[in-house]
Amino acid sequence: MKIAMASDHAGHDLKEEIKTWLKENGHEVLDFGTDSKESCDLSDYVYPASLAVARGEADRGIFVDGVGYGSALIANRIYGLTAAVCQDPFCAKLAREHTDSNVLCIGGKIIGSGIALEIVDVWMRTEPLKGIEKYARRVRKVEAITEKHLKKLSEI
Repeated sequence: MKIAMASDHAGHDLKEEIKTWLKENGHEVLDFGTDSKESCDLSDYVYPASLAVARGEADRGIFVDGVGYGSALIANRIYGLTAAVCQDPFCAKLAREHTDSNVLCIGGKIIGSGIALEIVDVWMRTEPLKGIEKYARRVRKVEAITEKHLKKLSEI
């Protein structure tokens, strides 16, 4: 699977550890930066990585910042992305099963590398629940909101 990755300075080190894990497990990584721990603006990296996922240049995205919410705020403004902040494996499992999230956001100041790698592993291996109407209905409702309020990339 091809994974777009991005971080700010607060998530840099954890992003690098996750990137190594992904490659060791057979995934291709598109790293949109940052490449250092020097202070930077998260949107400069998460926005282009988000676009790569939205355009189908990457299958999914994994973004790491201080707490995860900044990345999710940016990614969820892009048509076709469903970003979830996950701070434990249980949340990662539900984010895939219940919403078919295609972007995982992690807080490098919140969790250590051990739990982060477990979160990534669970999120990467979990498939969405298919055929269960209550989850399908909920996803359709969110998709309807997206259709009403966000523009497709082809319309911009």
